[in-house]
Amino acid sequence: MRSSKIGYLTKEGFKSILTHGFMSFASVTIVVACLVIMGSFTLIAVNVDSMLDDLESQNEVVAYVEETFTEDQARALQTQIEYISNISSCQFVSREQAMQEFASQQENQAMFQDLPANVLRDRYVLHLEDISLMGQTQEQLEQIIGIAWVRADLKVAEGFVTVRNVISAVSLILVVVLVIVSVFIMSNTVKLATLSRRDEIAIMKIVGASNWFIRFPFVVEGLVLGLLGGALAFLLEWGIYDVVTTRIMAMLGGLITVIPFASMSLAVMAVYMGVGLVVGVFGSSIAIRNYLQV
Repeated sequence: MRSSKIGYLTKEGFKSILTHGFMSFASVTIVVACLVIMGSFTLIAVNVDSMLDDLESQNEVVAYVEETFTEDQARALQTQIEYISNISSCQFVSREQAMQEFASQQENQAMFQDLPANVLRDRYVLHLEDISLMGQTQEQLEQIIGIAWVRADLKVAEGFVTVRNVISAVSLILVVVLVIVSVFIMSNTVKLATLSRRDEIAIMKIVGASNWFIRFPFVVEGLVLGLLGGALAFLLEWGIYDVVTTRIMAMLGGLITVIPFASMSLAVMAVYMGVGLVVGVFGSSIAIRNYLQV
């Protein structure tokens, strides 16, 4: 009996979608538009974050060893350097290696062949786990006895962190705003459906129908519209992403790399369908709430 009742209420929910065809279409369109805008900014943020990670990996910190230290003494400092938690990799570069690298970068390499290696210092080339902690890491390195000075591009690191924080904040604000807009549109769509059936709802309440019995078809309506909007938004986003990223890559000649949509498709689809479901069900629940107070 209960299963037949659920089947009847589900059928009523689908029937309501067809009955209010234009409003259902408008509701799905708004959900699609909001999800595509929200998803586009989120995907931009994800790609920028990935690019910043690549730039971070190239942003080296160089710790120079005291001139008076022998190579063995300089190498012995590696244990203390690696003990610092923010250090992800630590490479020792001897004076001789530093001289070879320096000479190879010059146009007239012969000029530097007879230059003694001791004019340079032994050094450590370091990469960090988190560049936002670069200043703190620099201070820890300078406290190690034997480290003369540390070259760290703090302004560059601060620039990376600022860009990442701004993009993350803008994306978060847009996501919140667009979800609220979607819920508002969905609730108004379902509210119009309940307005035309307010007398029917009142009669059902009078004869003893439960709130669950009355609410269920509207929840089904919102759920279906939300999931449909999420599915259409996912397909549209995939197409837009591929077209835009292909053109950007062609224009910039491979100067930047973007994350393939296929590698993110499952996560994007899950988010879109989840947001569509929540928007639909929550919007419907808000819309029908006042009419259950009869």
